[in-house]
Amino acid sequence: MKKLNFNQNWEMRTLTDEDTYAVTLPASVMHTLLEANVIDDPFYRDNEEQATEIASRDYLFRKEFDMNSEQLAFQHISFIFHGIDTIAAITLNGQSLLETNNMHRTYEVDIKPYLHEGGNVLEVYLYSPVSYITEMQQKDPLAGVDHAMEGYQHLRKSHSMFGWDWGPKIPDLGIWCDVEIAMWNDNRINDVYITQQHDTNHVQLDVQVTLEKIVSENYHLSTRLTAPDGTTIGQVCNQVKQETSITIPVDNPALWWPAGFGEQSLYQVEVFLEKGHEVIDRQSYTIGLRTIEVKHEEDQWGKSFEFVVNGQPIFMKGANYIPEDNLLPRTSRARTENLLKDSVAANFNMIRVWGGGHYPEDYFYELCDRYGLVVWQDFMFACSVYRLTDSFEHNVRQEAIDQIKRIRHHASLGIWCGNNEVEEAMEHWGWPRRSDWRRDYIKLFEIMLPDLVKQYDPQTFYWSSSPSSTGGFDNPRNPDVGDMHYWQVWHGEKPFTDYRNYFFRFCSEFGFQSFPNMKTIESFTKPEDRNIFSRVMEIHQKNDAANGKILYYLSENFLYPKDFDALIYTSQLLQAEAIKYGVEHWRRNLGRCMGALYWQLNDCWPVASWSSIDYYGRWKALHYFTKKFYDPVLLSIEEGETDADIYITNDRLTEIDCKVEWKLRNNQSEIIEQGHFTANVPASTAQSCQLLDFSEVLTDQRKRNCYLEATLYMDDNYYSHATVIFTKAKHFEFLNPQLATNVSETDQKIQIEVQADAFTKYVELQLPVDAVLSDNYFDLSAKEPKVITIDKSQLEGTLTLDQLKRGLEVRSVYHITHHQ
Repeated sequence: MKKLNFNQNWEMRTLTDEDTYAVTLPASVMHTLLEANVIDDPFYRDNEEQATEIASRDYLFRKEFDMNSEQLAFQHISFIFHGIDTIAAITLNGQSLLETNNMHRTYEVDIKPYLHEGGNVLEVYLYSPVSYITEMQQKDPLAGVDHAMEGYQHLRKSHSMFGWDWGPKIPDLGIWCDVEIAMWNDNRINDVYITQQHDTNHVQLDVQVTLEKIVSENYHLSTRLTAPDGTTIGQVCNQVKQETSITIPVDNPALWWPAGFGEQSLYQVEVFLEKGHEVIDRQSYTIGLRTIEVKHEEDQWGKSFEFVVNGQPIFMKGANYIPEDNLLPRTSRARTENLLKDSVAANFNMIRVWGGGHYPEDYFYELCDRYGLVVWQDFMFACSVYRLTDSFEHNVRQEAIDQIKRIRHHASLGIWCGNNEVEEAMEHWGWPRRSDWRRDYIKLFEIMLPDLVKQYDPQTFYWSSSPSSTGGFDNPRNPDVGDMHYWQVWHGEKPFTDYRNYFFRFCSEFGFQSFPNMKTIESFTKPEDRNIFSRVMEIHQKNDAANGKILYYLSENFLYPKDFDALIYTSQLLQAEAIKYGVEHWRRNLGRCMGALYWQLNDCWPVASWSSIDYYGRWKALHYFTKKFYDPVLLSIEEGETDADIYITNDRLTEIDCKVEWKLRNNQSEIIEQGHFTANVPASTAQSCQLLDFSEVLTDQRKRNCYLEATLYMDDNYYSHATVIFTKAKHFEFLNPQLATNVSETDQKIQIEVQADAFTKYVELQLPVDAVLSDNYFDLSAKEPKVITIDKSQLEGTLTLDQLKRGLEVRSVYHITHHQ
C-alpha cells in the first residue's frame, strides 16, 4: 500500500475567465482570490456583500501530474478526496470520474483505467452552491433559520456558510481537505474497529479488521499495542478471513480521563497485513482505555442525563464549538490547538461540536484526546427541515458511515447526537406541522442514524436531537428530562436571576451576547463606524435587534457608559455575569443537573456574538469568568435580599477539607461583620455550608454600599474568593478606587500588582499586546493587592518591560461612567 499526497501544484480559475491562480490544498475560491489581492478582505466593513456574487459563479481546480511505469504497475490505483466543497464534477484526462454533492463525505474512485504514463490532468469543476439551493428551494420550500440564505438545507454543505445569527453569508467553495492517490496490490486493510471490554484492572481490546478482498492462505495479520510508558504487546493471527478479530489483553491499564479528573493516557494500536514475509498494508490508531456512558434514567426529579466516565458520574463543563473561520484554508492544527488549550485553561472537560457547521478534521479529535475534552458530536443537521428523498437518504447514510468510522476510535468521543434543535423547532417554532416533514424527521433521526451508530459504533451513546426529552416530539423542552437549550435569558429578555428557577438535567445551550474587544472591532471598522448602531457595526451583528438587547440588559444592570469603549467593556461584563448566574446555580445543584455547555466558545469572523473567545483568539471577560465558575472546587454565594448562602461544589473524585472566611464590608472595605467555618465536602457533591442572615444590618440604604466577601482556603493555603453585592451594580455606591499598578518581572513571568483604595468590581488589565493573564475582570477590596502574572513566552520578543508599563491600562466598574 502506497499513498501520495496530492495537495501541491494546483491552479484555479473562473470558468468564465482565463486568469489562473496557483494554489496548494486545502484551498477555496475566496481565500485564493483574497491571497491574490483580487478581492478585498470579506471580513472588513461591508465587504461580505461581494461574497454572494463570487459564490454564484463556477470554478475549475486543475492539476497536471506525471505517472511512471513503476507506479502504473500497481494493480489498484485510486484517488481519495477527503473533502470537496461541495458540488463538483471530476475528470481525469477528459474522462468523467465522479460527481459530488456532499462536503462531509470522503470519496474514493478507481483511476487506473484512465491514467497515462507521463503527463496526466486532473480537473475538479466546482459549481455554484448559491444557484443550486435557490433552484431547489423554489421546487420544494423547506423551513429553516431566518438568518441564512433560503434553501441551504437542500445541500450537504456547512449550513452556517450560508449565514447564521452570528455568521456572515460567505458560501465559499473549494477542495477543503487533502487529496491523495492510493496504490496497492493483492489486498489492503479496508476498516479497523477497536472495541473495549473493561473489568477490574483489566481491559480486553477486540481489534476487528476488514480487508478489501477475500484472502488466500498466505496472509496473516498482526497487531501491536504500545502503552503510554512505551511497553508493547503483540498479537499475531494466521487464520485470516476477510473479517478477522484479534484480542489484546491489557492488565493494569492506564485509563484515559477527562481534563481535571486524571491523566489522558493514550495507547497506540498498529495493525499489519502481511503476505508471506512482506508487510503490504498497515494502519495506526491512537486510543484511550476508558468507558463513557450516558445515563438517561428515571429518578425523583424526572429523567437524568448524566455522563459516567470509568464508572464515575461527572458534571460536564464546556461550550459549543462552531467552525473557526468562514475561509476554511485559514484554519490549522496550531490555531485549533490554541483554542482547545484555552478551553482546558478555563476548566472545560467537554466541547460540543454543533450540528450546523462541518465535522472537524482529524487533528481536532487528536487534540481533544490529548487535552481531555470529551466531545459531544452532532451530526451535521441544524434548525431545518430535511427532505428525505432516495438520493438524499443515500447521501447522508454514506456521510454518517464515513464520519462514524473516522471518529469512533477516539478516546474523547462521548456521544453522537442526531441534530441541533430540529425536534424542538418542529414543535415550538411555528413551522407548519406537516406529516411528511415529521415522517422524514423520524426516519432520519430516530431510525436511520441510530441504526447506523448501533451498527458501526455500538459502544457510543446516540441521542436523537439536542434538546430532547425522549424523542418522538414528546415535549423536547421538558426541563426535567434529557438535555435543554434555555434562551429566555437573552432572547426572552428575562433577568439573569431567571436561571435559578430551573434545575435542568443538562443544559447544552444557553448564552448571552457581547461585543468583541476593541482591537477586534478596529480590525473591521473605520473610526466613523464605531457606534453600535452604525451600518458596519450592524453588519457585524447577525442576531436581529441584538444590539438593542444588550442596551436593554445594560439599562437593567449598569449605569450608561461614558463612551463607545466603555460600552464594549460593559457588554462583556453583562455577558460574563449572565453565564455565571446560570452555571453557579446548576453547579450548586450537582447531582440533579450534570452539565452546562454555554453558547458559544469561538467565532468564525470578527463579530458581536455569544462567544467567550473572539475570532482573533482574544479572551473576553466571560472566558476569564469561566475559568473561575468551572473550577473543580467552586466557592459560590447565592445572595438574597438580605441573606446569603455560601456553597462549595466539589467536582473532584476525592473529598476535600476546607476553611472559609467571610466578611460583610462597606464600600470602603471596612468590616461590618465577619466569621469563618470549616467544611468537609464529599467527592462529587455540592454543599450549602452556611446561611448568613443580614436582615438587621442591610437596610435599604446599606444595601447600596455593602458587599459580602468569602475566601476559600485549602490545606491552609488561599484557593479562591467570591463577592456579591445586594443591589444592582448601577445602584451600588462605588467610590473611586484610585487603581494603582506596579509591574515587575522574573525570568519567566511578568508580574502586575494591582491595588485599590476602595472596593471595586471587574478590574480589567489591558496590555499593549495580546496575552492571556492569570486573572482578569476581578473584584478588589481596598488595600488588599492582587498579583496578576503573564507568561513571557506569550509576549512579542521586542516588548520591553518599560513599553509594557507605558502601554498598560487598568479600569473597573467605576470607570464605566468616570474618566480616570
